[in-house]
Amino acid sequence: MAMDELRAPACGAGGGDGGTVIEDLPTDVLALVLRRLDGASLAAVGCACSSFHNLAVDQETWRGLCLALWPSVRDVLGCGGGGGGGGDGYRAFFADAFPFPEAAAAAASESPAPAPVPGSLPSRLVSAVDLHHCGVCIMSRVVETDTSSAWFLGSPFRVDALVQEGFSAPSPITPSSLTLSWILIDPASGRAMNASSRRPVSVDRKWLTGETVTRFTVMLGGGVALDAAVTCDDRYGHVREVSLCIEDGEGGGVSGQDGLAAVTAAMAGARRGKGAEAAARQRYEEFVKGKRARKEWKARREGIVDLCCSGIGAAAFVGFLVMLTFR
Repeated sequence: MAMDELRAPACGAGGGDGGTVIEDLPTDVLALVLRRLDGASLAAVGCACSSFHNLAVDQETWRGLCLALWPSVRDVLGCGGGGGGGGDGYRAFFADAFPFPEAAAAAASESPAPAPVPGSLPSRLVSAVDLHHCGVCIMSRVVETDTSSAWFLGSPFRVDALVQEGFSAPSPITPSSLTLSWILIDPASGRAMNASSRRPVSVDRKWLTGETVTRFTVMLGGGVALDAAVTCDDRYGHVREVSLCIEDGEGGGVSGQDGLAAVTAAMAGARRGKGAEAAARQRYEEFVKGKRARKEWKARREGIVDLCCSGIGAAAFVGFLVMLTFR
């Protein structure tokens, strides 16, 4: 429903001074109307006037929106009330989790990220993961990760929502028709962030193993990417693995400590609203292009080094033969 429609007189009002405007409708009717809006429209309506604002901050409305988008959030304790959201509850959670995180500018992303302060990093992360196929939810689960252990901080950042056991969907899986929502939540602060691109940014088929990896990547500051991947087994038509990693511009893994620092900074940073999905895909394509260029440059450099070593070896061998000849 458009904002102009909300502000316009009701049908049949005649446009005179005695016309009925939408604010004259009963509060419960207006509440039912507002509950049919999506999150962005509901937030915009709340800015129209004070009466709309009071209806637009209704927690039950925002709770319904959150649960419709992310069924797994139902199992996350405290996401609708406590934490950093204050009295806003589900509304603050939606504002954190729905938009994409704003990646730093390219110049800033090329500079090394500051060393993280261990005491400022969350000791626990909660992942609310919802996987849909053709609009039907086929997996919904919550994963808790202990991020304070030395094993997590020293190993490459990785969170598994599903591994090895797999499951079969009601219909054959088409990887390009998958949508993934991966929300990372810090229970201590109540902050959350969107860790997946919702729609696939790439679909890669491994012909040797018969698997297809569908990626839902989101760029963060510091030149790193949150890489959520869904692995499907084409031979049996089921989902084998759902995981979240962080990789740098060289294609290598990022340690748990550095990855946790990047996630914490993204949670506290700005969010991107209008046009965010297209911008996120463009940033990912630039990231892949840069990674490919660096890989090619590295291969050329290694080829030159190998050629020089071969030349030096050949020259040494020829010199040795010459020495033997003239002895």
